[in-house]
Amino acid sequence: MRWNGRLVLLLVVFSMVTSSMFTLTVVRGSLREPAPSGAIAALGDAFLPGSGQNQYPKEFAKLHDAYNVIKNQYVQDVPVEQLVEGAIEGMIEALEDPYSAYMDPKSAGEYNSALQSSFQGIGAEVTMKNGRVTIVSPYKDSPAEKAGLRPNDQVISVNGESLEGLSLHEAVEKIRGPKGTKVTLEVIREGVAQPLTIVVIRDEIPLETVYSERITSGSSTFGQIQIAQFSTETAARFQEEVNRLEQEGIDGLIIDVRGNPGGYLKAVVDISKALLPDKKPIVTIEYGKGSASQGETYYAAAAEAKPYPIVVLTDNGSASASEILAAAMRESGGYKLVGEKTFGKGTVQSTVQMKDDSLIKLTIAKWLTPNGKWINNQGIEPDIVVRQPAYFHAARLPDNKTLSFDMADPDVKNLQLILQGLGHDPGRQDGYFDKRTEEAVKRFQAEQRLAVTGRVDQATVEALHTALLEKIRDPQNDLQLQKAIEVLKQQNTQ
Repeated sequence: MRWNGRLVLLLVVFSMVTSSMFTLTVVRGSLREPAPSGAIAALGDAFLPGSGQNQYPKEFAKLHDAYNVIKNQYVQDVPVEQLVEGAIEGMIEALEDPYSAYMDPKSAGEYNSALQSSFQGIGAEVTMKNGRVTIVSPYKDSPAEKAGLRPNDQVISVNGESLEGLSLHEAVEKIRGPKGTKVTLEVIREGVAQPLTIVVIRDEIPLETVYSERITSGSSTFGQIQIAQFSTETAARFQEEVNRLEQEGIDGLIIDVRGNPGGYLKAVVDISKALLPDKKPIVTIEYGKGSASQGETYYAAAAEAKPYPIVVLTDNGSASASEILAAAMRESGGYKLVGEKTFGKGTVQSTVQMKDDSLIKLTIAKWLTPNGKWINNQGIEPDIVVRQPAYFHAARLPDNKTLSFDMADPDVKNLQLILQGLGHDPGRQDGYFDKRTEEAVKRFQAEQRLAVTGRVDQATVEALHTALLEKIRDPQNDLQLQKAIEVLKQQNTQ
């Protein structure tokens, strides 16, 4: 296996946590080593006029003419640097590729900061989809998750400012911010007629990536390991938790990559290597025609399969490296996938640092599953499809708005969804606040020992949100997890 085949390889879903992009990264020799200066110089020299073999390509003549027209005839003086920056941005935008991008030095610095152990922001991965900023997945326990942002939510405005016409990078600039500050997002959600208003309080986002626990069900004990994303330490942490669970004794393992937007390629390959035997394929990176190498395949290395069954949990927030793991476990390991279809991120990006510390990130390859399938924009269908209850997808109600009788509002529809999930049937879920909805609110308020007014004020919103999170986090209400446990039990009896 060769880890030095490219400067930086990323299967990238853009991050909302800074104005940066983050997902699947491999760096020559080291995951943190900068790109070799020779490669940077070579890229820079190709754009320099003048001497010998480094003349402009003839196709650049039109660009040079346009530059001269602007410099000589435009009504105002324009800095040369501004024209050059615009030309680079224009070339990248002309690719119509949501994963290719140009970052100026300031943005590049923020990109690099996203690879640290923590950062400040709302904690969600985003991409540009159909011209709109789209949530790939919020991080586990992040402000974004707590506020009710969900995969595939489309953000159309930030603090009242429309994002229409902005690049993804420009949009993320408006969303990010320091700990303790508030950002108001207007969000379009599939199945909801009107946009939702979601308020998020930015915070410090730690990058702990592996969580594990033992689950007892009847006479069986199973391990569950959730991978929040794939960082430099994830493979080692995963192995630590597997070792601990095995020492304590388990009858099966659930690997949970729901809501995992991706991460370092080396991390997901190392995890797959340790789980899959017989040197079976994990993933193939297939480069473009301009590459010296046409492809690289990474293989498993375990001496034998685990002595217990394994199930992988996925959903539509499982992207990139998560999809590599899911596909490898099923196609090379024969393990079952349970949950929902994955996001569908099957391309690879190379990021090169320029002389002025700006970055160009370019799609240079695609990755294929062990069976040779390209899942880009398609995702991976699980073996057993299980959808969570509707209230799992409810958004947080606004803190600055009181909901009351006779209102017709998208927030009322969201309220009715929450009340239904908490066992207080409002009788309808169409967004009209009628008497039955009011009675449901009163029952909830009485249960929580709040003032029984039938009006949803800030205190009621907080109580509703707390109760909803408790219900969502109760493993008994996690239908996908319960199905995974059922599958493990069935496999243990076979």
